[in-house]
Amino acid sequence: MIQYLDNIHHKDSKNFFLIAGPCIIEGEDMALRIAEKVINITDKYNIPYIFKGSFKKANRSRVDSFTTIGEEKSLEILKKVGETFNIPTTTDIHENEHAALAAQYVDVLQIPAFLVRQTDLLVAAAKTGKCVTLKKGQFLSPEAMKFAVQKITDSENQKVAIIERGNSFGYTDLIVDYRGIPTMREYAPVILDVTHSLQQPNQSSGVTGGRPDLIETIAKAGIAVGADGIFIETHPTPETALSDGANMLRLDLLEDLLQKLTRIRESIL
Repeated sequence: MIQYLDNIHHKDSKNFFLIAGPCIIEGEDMALRIAEKVINITDKYNIPYIFKGSFKKANRSRVDSFTTIGEEKSLEILKKVGETFNIPTTTDIHENEHAALAAQYVDVLQIPAFLVRQTDLLVAAAKTGKCVTLKKGQFLSPEAMKFAVQKITDSENQKVAIIERGNSFGYTDLIVDYRGIPTMREYAPVILDVTHSLQQPNQSSGVTGGRPDLIETIAKAGIAVGADGIFIETHPTPETALSDGANMLRLDLLEDLLQKLTRIRESIL
């Protein structure tokens, strides 16, 4: 993934790369504070970094769930983060017209897991010329992602990566099959979405649960089996986050985790 982005990092690094940020853009000050904190850590450990924040959450359990502070306002904040810190940014898109819209503000377009079979959406993202990350559907095999990747490359865009985010395990849990990471790496670089892999969906309350206590376990295993990148949603106070707080990593715990992951990466090179 890193080689697709000319401005992602100015250091010679063999480390994994990191996609991290809040689940959803909650405001400019918070986005800038999170980005600055993560950059200070990733620079210290020579980890290439992409800032992530959703400009809109379309896939919500309930109609009264928070969705956005404003689509254009959120995209402007993402653009400001990128320009302020000279880092690439990413956001997820849910509708065909979102591809061209978001491409004006961010460097990487993310396709959500539930939409990764939507051909028109993938083609629209590919045709922007931006990097495209494809979240593997919870219902798909690793081998099936070959065809999702082909939809991007057949649209004359070679800048594609796959995001592993767990498989449905019963109605209310997810499990990561680490055998899929080397399989999917034959098609494209693979990123392990640690925090979404620890979601516990379909709760009776209509609010998704999570297991943040297992973030370190899942991340360590991902690096050990050769994931190219790690995806972690992080927030200063997950308990007050407007989306996905139940499975996010508290921001002040990020440095210790990345230090451990860097050591694992060094040990397997």
